[in-house]
Amino acid sequence: MATKVLKCGIKREKGYLYYLDKKGNVSKARMARGKKKGGGPQVVVKADVKRQKGYLYFIDKQGDVAMAKMARGGKKKKVAKKAAKKKTVKKKKKR
Repeated sequence: MATKVLKCGIKREKGYLYYLDKKGNVSKARMARGKKKGGGPQVVVKADVKRQKGYLYFIDKQGDVAMAKMARGGKKKKVAKKAAKKKTVKKKKKR
């Protein structure tokens, strides 16, 4: 379940990717489609969000900054038991 960190109410424009940058601000960057190249990022809202370790930060459908706990690890794999090696006995040659 995601929890809202900051209410921004961003109106999204078509063809742009919205994300939280390293400084904690909401930025947008033009998505490259076909022959069109993407532009540099532009700061939309100076949010100054402090990130916590182990959480994913994103812009939700309402245009607000939200965070959700990251799924790490999943189910542990079972460790297979090692089969014991059989010792081979060398036969003595008859003379």
